[in-house]
Amino acid sequence: MDSPATTYTHRRDAFAAEETRLARISFRFSLLRAGLFLAFVVCLAVILVQRGHAGWGWWAGAVLWLGVFVWVLPYHDRVIRRQRREGELRRINEEGLLRLARDWMRLPVPSLPEPEDAERPMARDLNLFGRASVAQLLGTVHSPPGKAALAGWLLHPALPEEIARRQEIVAELAPEIELRQRLQVSVRPMDQAPVDVEPFLRWAEGEPWLLRRPGLVWLFRLLAFLTPAALLAGWLTPVPTAPFLLLLTVNISLGYLLAKRTFERFDEIEAREGDFQRYAEALGVMAARPGSDLTHRDRPAHVWMALLHHRVGLSEVRHSSYLHMFLQGLFLWDFHALLQLEKWQRDAGPQARGWLAALGRFEALAALATLKFEQPEWCFPRVDPGEDRLAAEGLGHPLIADAKRVVNDVEVGPPGTFLLVTGSNMSGKSTLLRSIGVNAVLAQAGGPVCASALRMPPVTLATSILVEDSLADGVSFFMAELQRIQKVVAAADRAHAEGRTLLYLLDEVLRGTNSFERQVAVRRVVLHLLRHGAIGAVSTHDLQLAEVPELQGPVVPVHFRETVHPGGDPPMTFDYKMRPGVATTVNALKLMELVGLPAES
Repeated sequence: MDSPATTYTHRRDAFAAEETRLARISFRFSLLRAGLFLAFVVCLAVILVQRGHAGWGWWAGAVLWLGVFVWVLPYHDRVIRRQRREGELRRINEEGLLRLARDWMRLPVPSLPEPEDAERPMARDLNLFGRASVAQLLGTVHSPPGKAALAGWLLHPALPEEIARRQEIVAELAPEIELRQRLQVSVRPMDQAPVDVEPFLRWAEGEPWLLRRPGLVWLFRLLAFLTPAALLAGWLTPVPTAPFLLLLTVNISLGYLLAKRTFERFDEIEAREGDFQRYAEALGVMAARPGSDLTHRDRPAHVWMALLHHRVGLSEVRHSSYLHMFLQGLFLWDFHALLQLEKWQRDAGPQARGWLAALGRFEALAALATLKFEQPEWCFPRVDPGEDRLAAEGLGHPLIADAKRVVNDVEVGPPGTFLLVTGSNMSGKSTLLRSIGVNAVLAQAGGPVCASALRMPPVTLATSILVEDSLADGVSFFMAELQRIQKVVAAADRAHAEGRTLLYLLDEVLRGTNSFERQVAVRRVVLHLLRHGAIGAVSTHDLQLAEVPELQGPVVPVHFRETVHPGGDPPMTFDYKMRPGVATTVNALKLMELVGLPAES
């Protein structure tokens, strides 16, 4: 079986070759169109120069070349669409290779919904969003519902039963690269679309205006029949044109009087019109997968969305002034277009929210499946309420490339214990905490985790890793630390009261105060967390924390170390391997010397 990199490379090259072939065909079509149009212009010029007295051959030529030109257009458009599709597929596979290399600077950054204020610190601590993030690693979601679903899954853990269901679907989708990339092609154009689909859904689930007024409907139908009939009668018979002119005036007046109401509804729907056809395509991809039954009144969801796309096109006539005036005056066009849209609203509108939610869920599952395809050695975790600890074999950080990642066996818990991570600067303490947190997020989203095996209870995450002061808010660094710790403690209280397990990750707690007070404060915080059944890890440079009497029972000390190479290049290396016990070395003074700050003489 080919590796993910080999598969992506072969597919990229195949799509690039097809894109190039279609580009050559498109160029020949362009030359043909130019030649046909030139022939038409020559014939037309001769006719104009001869002031309409040219021979019938020039007239026939003009009609022929223009007819052939128009006939060629859809064929050329079809080639252009295929060329663009092959180009998108090429780029999709190129991005797959960039994800494997963790080349964050060249990968597009997905624009997922911003987390709430309460969720933002944890999302920032664990790099869930933005560049070099979990969202970028799962960057195959593009539709607004898909982005909302993925963001929600990363921030809000699923129940164990739901996690198991997601894992089953992700495992099924992982080898289906054709289906996943077809889905991605269909939704990629929506990448810059507004995330909020509520305006459309409010209309879809709302009450029709015109359909609730059957008298108006029949009046508009009657006028649409009488007006052209009066026109034909005045044109083909001795009947005077006055009735037609009167009906024309009535139609234009009605259109003017009700324009605000009809145009508001058109604008409400048309704001997302470009997405409807893409939703139809994406739902069509879903429909091709067994078990994805989204039918309503014997029509699949993608057929309903395509129908809406076509009906919205009827309302676009209003953007062409003269054509709109003609159709509105003769047929009351706007009202018939609105009537067709409201029929869709009545028949399918209440289903739209469910369809978009199903699409968002499917797209998020496809993103997790893509991760499983790209990292086949990663495992599906066991998330079980019966577990009392997070235990992982070969745990690594998902955002680090395979060639650079170092893995460790890690155990956090059971309740009544905590992991104390010590070590020198740059040795890997913070990375270990983030590895635990990010994998817990992926596990409870239903995806694979960067480990050879992992089992854990359902947990609520609370972190204090990246803490910043705020000049604007007048918050010092120490106060900012205290506020983060207070939120962790409050989360532990809530989790304990609700019978849930809190997983806390605290990096260099209360570094903004002196060593003695830090030991006292950390002791109080950790003992409070232990009493409330929380499990977690605390990293620190303060080696004396392990000697605090009240913590010696529950503490599980581990450490990282460095190796100094006097006169070597580099002069210091790290193996990032976790070892039992408290660190025995420090490197701050050595690092000062390495950056040109000599030791005191």
